[in-house]
Amino acid sequence: MLSFWSVLVVLVGLGLYEDRQCNGFYRRGLSPVNYCKKGESSQTCSSDVPLYVNRLNTEESVIPYEYHHFDFCQTDESKSPAENLGQVVFGERIRNSPYQIEFKKDEECREVCKKTYIGGNAESEGKLSLLKKGMSLNYQHHWIVDNMPVTWCYTLDNGQQYCSTGFPMGCYVGERRKPEDICMIGKMYNKPNTFYIFNHVVLTVTYHSGEGEEWGGSFQGNGGRIVSVKVVPHSIDHSKEGGCKSLHPMEIPARKLKNDEKLEIKYSYQVIFTKNNTVKWSSRWDYILESMPHTNIHWFSILNSLMIVLFLSGMVAMIILRTLHKDIARYNQIDSGEDVQEEFGWKLVHGDVFRPPRKGMLLSVLLGSGVQVFFMTLVTLAFACLGFLSPANRGALMTCAMVLYVCLGTPAGYISARIYKSFNGEKWKSNVLLTSMLSPGIVFCLFFVMNLILWQKDSSGAVPFSTLIALLSMWFCVSVPLTFIGSYFGFRKRALEHPVRTNQIPRQIPEQSMYTQPIPGIIMGGVLPFGCIFIQLFFILNSIWSNQMYYMFGFLFLVFVILVITCSETTILLCYFHLCAEDYHWWWRSFLTSGFTAVYLFIYCVHYFVTKLNIEDLASTFLYFGYTLIMVFLFFLLTGSIGFFACFWFVRKIYSVVKVD
Repeated sequence: MLSFWSVLVVLVGLGLYEDRQCNGFYRRGLSPVNYCKKGESSQTCSSDVPLYVNRLNTEESVIPYEYHHFDFCQTDESKSPAENLGQVVFGERIRNSPYQIEFKKDEECREVCKKTYIGGNAESEGKLSLLKKGMSLNYQHHWIVDNMPVTWCYTLDNGQQYCSTGFPMGCYVGERRKPEDICMIGKMYNKPNTFYIFNHVVLTVTYHSGEGEEWGGSFQGNGGRIVSVKVVPHSIDHSKEGGCKSLHPMEIPARKLKNDEKLEIKYSYQVIFTKNNTVKWSSRWDYILESMPHTNIHWFSILNSLMIVLFLSGMVAMIILRTLHKDIARYNQIDSGEDVQEEFGWKLVHGDVFRPPRKGMLLSVLLGSGVQVFFMTLVTLAFACLGFLSPANRGALMTCAMVLYVCLGTPAGYISARIYKSFNGEKWKSNVLLTSMLSPGIVFCLFFVMNLILWQKDSSGAVPFSTLIALLSMWFCVSVPLTFIGSYFGFRKRALEHPVRTNQIPRQIPEQSMYTQPIPGIIMGGVLPFGCIFIQLFFILNSIWSNQMYYMFGFLFLVFVILVITCSETTILLCYFHLCAEDYHWWWRSFLTSGFTAVYLFIYCVHYFVTKLNIEDLASTFLYFGYTLIMVFLFFLLTGSIGFFACFWFVRKIYSVVKVD
């Protein structure tokens, strides 16, 4: 036990340190890149600074699109960086861009390409209509330089500077929008029923220079490492006087172009290099993370929440231990005939408490899958606390979770088989097949249906057919055989021996009060566990749907530990009350009591959808709730299994220490 708490303290300490010190992102696997001026490049440094483009997304739709989906300037994408499994599943599509940057070479006004649209031409009008749709829904560019997001920094109403990891492709002033809502970059974007395409960007590249001993003597003088890249988008009509410095915005009328009417859009960019030796390369993420909304104020909220939950958990544990101690002492006082009293309370149902439940097959299958999700979550959070799964390592968190889930089929099969055998089950083949197929099948079917919608919308979020085949191969060729192996060892073991014998005739359960009825107890059981996660849940949902980075894995690991403790103690407490009321049907109830936390999770996701997101189209709504159902189902398995095994341990423990004739 001491070693467990030692490991826990170390993991949380590392996670909290890396939450505060962002250089934890780069300790493992992410090495810095040295740049130098053209003509001085060597094996230790490069003069070319590649700029990559990622998918475009928006808070007003769940459907992301690739960069080339819109009619922007393109280049050869055949040598684009390869995405890992997590990036593909999340819909990230990193591609080469036509923007060319040389280290320490400023560009005043460099043209990228021209796009011409002609009225009456179906293809041309379709491309222009797609651009307008993207601007009306406020789709955001996401660019990457040196594995850093290109940020768009602006001042909020409260005077705080906010740096977003994306910038809009344009803005629209119409009936649904006010100029100050979207077109906040300049006061000139205020003409009604007009689109303004941001066709010119000013890129400010800040670098940290060092020489000699600081960087191992790899090069001297003109080298540097990039610490930030900031963008300021502009809408410029290059045909007007001034070129890139023109004060006339590129206006696109909301109406259709007239026949043979031409609209020409020229894309250009400016590059400015600035030196800043006060910001070290290891701390270059700080300005992004520190500017995230609510980041500064929610530290105290999380700590307060954790303290409250710890206090309540301690109270629950104290009540259970004190009450149980008195019960066991009273039950075991049989020193003389006068001390023998009629049995009452939870001891009275000792002959029925281990009677196998109805639908024992289904319960054992869900418990096996819940154990699989539990260990997947535990190991993933532990790796995240140690700095392996930082936001800089894109897709690593999802990849790690999926690989772990597949590889943890053995404990799932073992636990399912052991529980099912303790229920006197004999259909071992059905148990193995359901354990390996039911829960993963539900998740995959939901995922596949949503993927069909994304395919139909030509979205970058659509997982390619080859990746689907790879996922199915991982499931059937790795997870299923491992589940069979676990089940084989589980069924070979002797059945669990319970501390008391089960009577042949079931005891009649007396009429229960409203508070000991199954449904009120299950509903109440999920309140306290949900109370310890809802603050973190807000930031997790923001990172998924609002393009904000989540990086506080130390707190998340601590919250997960508190969730395990709270689910366990709440379920044990309610189980004890039900046993005292002579209701011995605790198997399913223990699973559903803590599992009901998932229902509160779903309600909170609905509240988030209504209050925080501006999604209106039917496809995005369906996708949001489809992904939410996957998350809720996995959370239901996780919390339900935690509550069941805590209650299972508790019931076996109390009936093993009390004397039963």
